[in-house]
Amino acid sequence: MKKLTLTILTCLIFLSPNVVLSETMSDLVVREGLYYKKFSQVPFTGKITGNKQGLIKNGKKEGAWVDYWENGQLEYNGNFKNGKRVGYWIRYYEHGQLNFKGNYMNNIKEGSWIIYHKDGTVIKKLTGTYKDGWKISD
Repeated sequence: MKKLTLTILTCLIFLSPNVVLSETMSDLVVREGLYYKKFSQVPFTGKITGNKQGLIKNGKKEGAWVDYWENGQLEYNGNFKNGKRVGYWIRYYEHGQLNFKGNYMNNIKEGSWIIYHKDGTVIKKLTGTYKDGWKISD
């Protein structure tokens, strides 16, 4: 009897539409800025694995995320809050060279930013201190 009960509970857990172990971004679609599992009307909540890794909560990216280029190189490492980029972000070109590092507040550049060309040299006209997405000083 215990074995039958355990089997039934296991089946219910895996068949429940609200329980998600992990998905990849290719399992999802975006509608009106929210992520949904294909063929679902409920905003997705769960862990994302694969080249893009992180958590989606109520259809929006949340917490720490990493993304990898197809060649396995790290593309970016940053955080989301309610679907918007926040805090310190770092991004790399496909060949591994640093692209930029800086802070976001509600998806907008804020604070110190350093932006690089593909050859590793600093792009001086874009590097500096930002306020509300606008460069205010070198």
